[in-house]
Amino acid sequence: MPSITSGQLCEPTQFQLSVSCGVTVTAVFGSLAMISAQQPPFPSKIQRTMDCQSEEEETCEEQYDSENCTCSSEDAESERGSPVTLKILQNWVPRVSHYFDKEHYTYVGHQIVIQESIEHFGAVVWPGALALSQYLEANQEQFNLKDKKVLEIGAGTGLLSIVACILGAHVTATDLPEVLENLSYNISRNTQNLNMHKPEVRKLVWGEGLNEDFPVSTYHYDFILATDVVYHHGALDPLLATMVYFCKPGTVLLWANKFRFSTDYEFLEKVCNIFNTTILAEFPESNVKLLKATVRKN
Repeated sequence: MPSITSGQLCEPTQFQLSVSCGVTVTAVFGSLAMISAQQPPFPSKIQRTMDCQSEEEETCEEQYDSENCTCSSEDAESERGSPVTLKILQNWVPRVSHYFDKEHYTYVGHQIVIQESIEHFGAVVWPGALALSQYLEANQEQFNLKDKKVLEIGAGTGLLSIVACILGAHVTATDLPEVLENLSYNISRNTQNLNMHKPEVRKLVWGEGLNEDFPVSTYHYDFILATDVVYHHGALDPLLATMVYFCKPGTVLLWANKFRFSTDYEFLEKVCNIFNTTILAEFPESNVKLLKATVRKN
């Protein structure tokens, strides 16, 4: 049973959930306030990997600060034109449950239940998906997804695709074959009873079979969504080629990523060199940047 400690009546209430695997999760609540930006517990194997990255992340931030980025910045509320600085609001809803592989979120007034797995990195909700889901919910006038054709590459658990679906988009969620079963389960579970466009789940291996599976004559998307697709893996060049392939005139690429390694910043530089790129927002506590990219006019 969770142990609950109450503060003064005028202060938020803090409690801890201690689960059988030894992980303690702390959440702080205020009246009519969302849960603070405390990440839900990651599977231990993946958490250890992330912990080992912290020292290198600090080094990368020193080498690639915002002054070195060639991207432009966009902020309607800032006189200096710097990107919006935000904090990931924790829309995760803590629950006392025997099922520790499912996480509960709330976006656009809907409760979303996500099944995770420790078998694949793509089967875990990463910070970029939370950041972009939050941003799309809060900026529906700027990025109106209603009746738009949206493609998510590296959809993972499907959280962002589900949010885009709720916002009224025609969504195609894609990922590697080994991720599709869990991805399909999450999307079907969270959209089957809602009055919205039926989402599609498809296999997409970056850089492979693009012309055959997604011919340009047939497929054109208004938005390409990508979150935490850049990390320490060997498919960065195929990923960039995939972004270039799907980003046509009129397409907006929205990419949110936690920056960990020097290769992440090198990839960002390549994106800035190819596309018209704007940093929409930064989430310093999570080392997440949110960017918008469009095709350059000749």
